[in-house]
Amino acid sequence: MTTTDWNSVNGTLTRFEKISTGWSRVGEEISVVVGKNGLAWDAVTVAHGIRTEFIKREGDGRSPAGIFLLKQEFGFDSSPVTNKMQYLPLTGQIECVDDVKSRSYNEVVNRNLISLPDWHSSEKMREVEQYKLGIIVGYNPGDVKSAGSCIFLHIWRGPGNGTAGCTAMEEMRLRQITKSLDEKKHPILIQLPAAVYKRLRNPWRLP
Repeated sequence: MTTTDWNSVNGTLTRFEKISTGWSRVGEEISVVVGKNGLAWDAVTVAHGIRTEFIKREGDGRSPAGIFLLKQEFGFDSSPVTNKMQYLPLTGQIECVDDVKSRSYNEVVNRNLISLPDWHSSEKMREVEQYKLGIIVGYNPGDVKSAGSCIFLHIWRGPGNGTAGCTAMEEMRLRQITKSLDEKKHPILIQLPAAVYKRLRNPWRLP
């Protein structure tokens, strides 16, 4: 997925599958939106040699730039779109913790299963209409404080309507992507400004 520059909200997602000879494109380009303030470099694994004033921080309204594992499907339905990914049905007890002081920072948890909830801020995911269907993005897997939290693929509000830091698209498009995912193939999300993608394409062996 690429955007025009670090501050762009609209982007274009193109799917590829790794084959023996390289990369094979799958389907057509998909229009997406990122954070309302654009992209910022992954605060945990900033690429050497890439200069940017934008480093991902909690609450900055930017989506992380980099390469991230797609971990788990979630949604309002009791059954998943695909049976090849773990699925989390959202109930009223499911929250994603964005309180940097919490032991559960950047984790999706069932509040009823936490003996001593210590957070004062979280996303109550079942209450967010755009989380009718989504994918958990493996950003900040070490839960580094203030590096950013609760990053997903989810349904958008429409073109030009940026998110708090996720990547969003039409529900139909998200369903297409979800159906194609297989956790055994270790699906990833690559998102970068176009100029950075062009620079890193060969050294990182990107599509």
